[in-house]
Amino acid sequence: MKMAFMRALSTAAILTTTLSVAVGSGTSRVRDIPHFGLGTWLSDRAKVAHAVEYALDSGYNHVDAALIYRNEDQTGKGIATADIAREDIWVTSKLWNEHHRPDEATAAIQKSISDLGVKYLDLYLMHWPVAFVPGEGTKLDEGTSIFDTWRAMENLVRANLTRHIGISNFAKKDVEAIMGMCVICPYAHEFETHPYLQQQDFVDFHKEIGVKVIAYSPLANTNPTYHSDIKPIMENPFWKDLAHKKNATVAQTVLAWGLQRGTVVIPKSVHEQYIHENQGALEISFTDDEMKDIGAQDKKARMNNPGKGWGVELFADLDDPTKLDDEDGEL
Repeated sequence: MKMAFMRALSTAAILTTTLSVAVGSGTSRVRDIPHFGLGTWLSDRAKVAHAVEYALDSGYNHVDAALIYRNEDQTGKGIATADIAREDIWVTSKLWNEHHRPDEATAAIQKSISDLGVKYLDLYLMHWPVAFVPGEGTKLDEGTSIFDTWRAMENLVRANLTRHIGISNFAKKDVEAIMGMCVICPYAHEFETHPYLQQQDFVDFHKEIGVKVIAYSPLANTNPTYHSDIKPIMENPFWKDLAHKKNATVAQTVLAWGLQRGTVVIPKSVHEQYIHENQGALEISFTDDEMKDIGAQDKKARMNNPGKGWGVELFADLDDPTKLDDEDGEL
């Protein structure tokens, strides 16, 4: 069984390279996803345009967006006013749950492209492995599978609407299921991972199958919407001491760890100081012993888990999965 799965992955990797990289390659000068980007989840609509413009004019070339963030039009204004060509920027967006039906997916990506003011996306992700009935809130669409949605997303690549497609917030079994059936296979998987939820085995699994990992919430529980009993990472004595040793901020040090382990990090900020400061992570490195010490800080604590509110058991084979009898998670 495992050997057959690996053979399927090998074939899928060849097809992915052949099909998804070719789309848009004649216009984009950013061939692969930059390892450092600007996140826009929960970014204030009144501030995100300036944040994106400032980031792009300060050396960033990667913006992570999503339709459900409800600020893509403002993110697009920032892209338009920045002094950088579209071809030199990597832009990611995401397919929301109520648009999983094949006839909905094309309209959804076209809206994101229009709002962002770009002619194509570099990466389009299935935001969650959960389908909602269009127009009926969070009512589950039992008739639409992740396979149906993935086939529709493959067609978005063929239609030159996006260079690559990928997944977000999937359990390992769901990643394996998609890899076992895809023709155009996932380029990347965006999921929550940070020093409090390291999921190193899961990160390593993606390296083995050739899927890039994008770490959202890379600064752990600094997000004000996260209700956690764990001490904020910015106040954690371990990280404060390590940051002092590196002559850096805690945020820079945490982000540098995410980069050194091979993940793409997308810290969110609308403040010029932090947008600029966070890039200092690119200058920091760790010894093997320091990486081991950081590994020992893992708390296996997930901050973002809307599964109970949706009535879905998310992350079933990963650390800190949904428990449907627990408190509600986040969005």
